[in-house]
This record gives sequence, C-alpha cells and structure tokens, in this order.
Amino acid sequence: MIRNRIHVRRAIVQFIGLALCAGLLAFASARQTSKPNRELLLNPDAPQWKRPAPDMFRVRFETTKGPIVIEVHRDWSPNGADHFYNLARFGYYDDIRFFRVEKGRWAQFGINGDPAISAVWRNRTIPDDPRRVSNTLGTIDYAFAVPNGRTTQLFINLRDNSATHDPGNFVPFGKVIEGMNAALELNGEYGERAGSGIRAGHQDLLFNKGNAWLDANFPRLDKLIRATVLSDRPDSNGS
Repeated sequence: MIRNRIHVRRAIVQFIGLALCAGLLAFASARQTSKPNRELLLNPDAPQWKRPAPDMFRVRFETTKGPIVIEVHRDWSPNGADHFYNLARFGYYDDIRFFRVEKGRWAQFGINGDPAISAVWRNRTIPDDPRRVSNTLGTIDYAFAVPNGRTTQLFINLRDNSATHDPGNFVPFGKVIEGMNAALELNGEYGERAGSGIRAGHQDLLFNKGNAWLDANFPRLDKLIRATVLSDRPDSNGS
C-alpha cells in the first residue's frame, strides 16, 4: 500500500513537471517571431510591404505597464501611417524595449530586438509628410535625424511638446486613445543611457546586439510585448 502511494506521488510530480515544461516552451514559442513573418521582415522589398493602410485603424500595444491603444489617421501622415501599419501587422514591434524614456517628455522605441532584422531596416527610410496636427500629449511620431530620414523608431509624446517638436518637423500620425496612464508610467530611470536618440549617434550596440544587450545592461526597461492591428481589412493571404 505504501509503495503504491509512493509510485502515485512520483507519477503526479512527474506529470506536473512535464506540464510546467510544456507550458514554458509554449510561452517561449509564442514570444518568438513566426518563421514566415521573420522571413518577410528580412525582405523589405517584398510586395507585402507596399499595402496602403486603412484611412483609420488602431494598434494595441501589450506592454509591461499594461495595454496602450494607438489610433492612426492616415490623412495626418500617409507615408508614416502606411509604414507603421505594415511593420505592426508583420510583427516588427513585437518583443522590443522602450529604450529611451524621458519622464514627462517622451518614450522612444522601435528598434527590433533581433540584430539581423534591425540591420535590414536601419536605413530603410520613408519620405517626409507635411505636419497636419500638433505634438500634443499622447501623439505618436517617428524619430529621425535628417529630412526624409524616418525609419522604424517611434516616440510617444508624454506631454504637450508642440512648442519644440512642431518647429522641428516631427509629424504625428496617430495618438493614444487608451492606456495613456501606462505610457506615462514607462520606466525612465535610465534616461539617455540605454541608447539615446538617433541624432546622438549612440545606438550601435542596440542594433548590433539587440535585446540581449539591453536586457543584460538595462534589465528594468519596459517592454512592448506585442503590437496587434485591431481594425483591419480582411486579409487571408498576407498580401
């Protein structure tokens, strides 16, 4: 009787252990970019990247501070909206870090955590758009260093930055409509130390070593876990 109980307990322990391992593997798999999307992200000349965005759409950011929902208006910035739409729908912004957060100013992100992918997109620029709305609290723009130099890096305005950013030709293409409190709570303890802005020229390690370097050196950075396009046209073939 005692021996049977021991065998039963061992079996239960083994079952629980296997279940936990399976769960961890499933979680890790879910966090990785799918193979088709990774192949597409490594091929920026593929025709899928040319699809225009809807006139208005929303993207939900799942972050370590909670969900943030961005509403994008294509008429504010057609080139910017199209670029963001395609990058978001194919997973470019999944599992990345808010690497430059200045409390009460802005929260910058948009370098992919996989160095192979970030290298492909680092110099893939889009044309400028004329600014149509001001850089008020909650608007989202591309960061850039030179005219016609927008790539993948974005920032959320954490205050009304219109006095400085409007003359600087920063062009909002959307705004936070849910989760502004989460955006305001993004960890800013590292400030400019975790890469700084494009113009400072201190981002090579982010591109060359990706998430591994950021996580080792700035472990409390908040994460953008997944970006999901919420309102979209039917798309059965990824085209």
